[in-house]
Amino acid sequence: MIHLANISKSIGQRVLFQPSSFQINPGDKVGLVGPNGAGKTTIFNMLAGALRPDDGAILFAGKPINGLRPDQICVLGIGRTFQIVKPFAGLSVLDNAIVGALRCCARVDEARAFASTIIDKLGLGAKRDFPASSLTLPDRKKLEIARALATRPKLLLLDEVMAGLRPLECDQLIAFLQEINQRDGVTILLIEHVMRAVMALAHKVIVLHHGEMIAQGSPAQVVLDAAVLECYLGEDLEL
Repeated sequence: MIHLANISKSIGQRVLFQPSSFQINPGDKVGLVGPNGAGKTTIFNMLAGALRPDDGAILFAGKPINGLRPDQICVLGIGRTFQIVKPFAGLSVLDNAIVGALRCCARVDEARAFASTIIDKLGLGAKRDFPASSLTLPDRKKLEIARALATRPKLLLLDEVMAGLRPLECDQLIAFLQEINQRDGVTILLIEHVMRAVMALAHKVIVLHHGEMIAQGSPAQVVLDAAVLECYLGEDLEL
């Protein structure tokens, strides 16, 4: 589905991402992990069109997307969330999701029906008419996912959506993401520091450190990698 071929990115003298390549296949659930500043969000920004790689190519379904605007990439089928959630504060929860649904729905009533379904599945149905500004952080995280899913993405980029959630809320969100992956075929690439969530959801993990990919493989393989253990010294990577 997505192929990053020898991409790199620098701003001035600062190297954000060193030349690296990897691919994600349709239906994959991939965790992108690493310390702060490792280059994870830089990858998301390049995939979503907010940044353009200095070198290399990004192919989506076999076609290059380098240089396309974020809205054009969204139309192709890549949806993303943001680590710092910023819903349309003055709009209702439902209207926030409708904005995303209008990407693929020709009529407002159709967009409303589709957005309502997503809102309900994420447990926000009782708050559909609340202003987004009134939501707690966990609910704003859910709304962020709803807005991205409303665009009907083939590839969903999730940026630390588990942060701030209680363990039970994490488990519920993991179950929901597994469902949309298995039932709807949505491919998932997630940045996450909640390692328990990564290990429970992802079947493949890519580890970054200082803008370089240092390991990739199954969770069981990655947690035994010497470079990963050194990178995460003192942190819990137990399965």
